[in-house]
Amino acid sequence: MKERIDHFDHRISKLFKKYGHYAHRISLGLLFLWFGALKTAGHKTTTSIIAHTIYWGDPAEIIPFLGALEITIGVCFLFRPLSRAAIVLLMIRMPGSILALAMLPDVCWIEFPMAPTVEGQYLIKDITIFFAAIAIAGSVRDRSDETILH
Repeated sequence: MKERIDHFDHRISKLFKKYGHYAHRISLGLLFLWFGALKTAGHKTTTSIIAHTIYWGDPAEIIPFLGALEITIGVCFLFRPLSRAAIVLLMIRMPGSILALAMLPDVCWIEFPMAPTVEGQYLIKDITIFFAAIAIAGSVRDRSDETILH
């Protein structure tokens, strides 16, 4: 029985290794496209608070800009050769999430540091997504992603 479980576990692990980064990259691309499109269409999203931490423009103008940036990030993730560009764009966007957590404590925290608000949770999730994206970028040269597309 142990051999069967081990064999099954090996097959599942091999499947995850083969398709995991591909599925993750595509899902991130679609997520950024979706959330970026919401911002450019005028829907207020939780990360719109980032626009209130950037002081070089009116939040009403910054939000569509952030939306366009997120759409670009999404497109870059959808096309494997552009994944590294997505990481660079995420690096440009990431300080906004970190600054919002620090500069808007009344919006981001119920009780610092253990109880974030919904907005704070969203920003923390953005930071986690950034580090997951770095893992994807580390696999860009991996040929297994190419075999899925052919």
